[in-house]
Amino acid sequence: MVPTGASRPERADNTGMPPAAHPPTVTHALARLARTLLPLLVLLPCGAALAATVAVTDAAGRPIRDAVVSVVGEAAAAAPEATAAIQQVGRRFDPIVTVVRIGTAVAFPNNDTVRHHVYSFSPAKRFEIKLYVGTPAQPIVFDKPGIVTLGCNIHDRMLAWVVVVDSPHFAKTDAAGVAVLNVPPGRHRLRVWHPELGEEAPPFEASLILDAARLVPLRLAR
Repeated sequence: MVPTGASRPERADNTGMPPAAHPPTVTHALARLARTLLPLLVLLPCGAALAATVAVTDAAGRPIRDAVVSVVGEAAAAAPEATAAIQQVGRRFDPIVTVVRIGTAVAFPNNDTVRHHVYSFSPAKRFEIKLYVGTPAQPIVFDKPGIVTLGCNIHDRMLAWVVVVDSPHFAKTDAAGVAVLNVPPGRHRLRVWHPELGEEAPPFEASLILDAARLVPLRLAR
């Protein structure tokens, strides 16, 4: 599957043939997810900040894994020394979803016995690491906010996403659909994004007033 926004670079294998197109991956159930997310914030006092536990579920109450939750409008300086890694193992990207601050350098170690060709055509970061094994000498620095879709030019079904945020307050939900944010009390705007919403779809947003003595239920819906 080709990331949104451009054609695939030429294959580096022996066939010389373009990859076959794959049908969309968003099922009817996940389309319903794109219309309704049900986060719940539980706020606990924690010094100058609050530990906000965000539980993200779909309309049926099922937890949503790998949803990215961030606070909008809490801009911070880039993170020039921050690093992250997205490995390739078993002909898959791991993790599937990575969230980083602007300025983070991401390594792409190939731990498979076959070569990979990692690339992205997303407007937030266009890059290409041609056929390689091991770990490239130079990581990729993600210097713009946005959603970056990753692909492999050799293995069409390899997909992953990097969510680049300009806020110091962000987290990703676990298998239980839970993420924890440490945020200062006050008025904030919460943003939630999940891969099944797509790269071009706007994330869900809502205004919140956070304090140390509230249970703040939040329903995001379309």
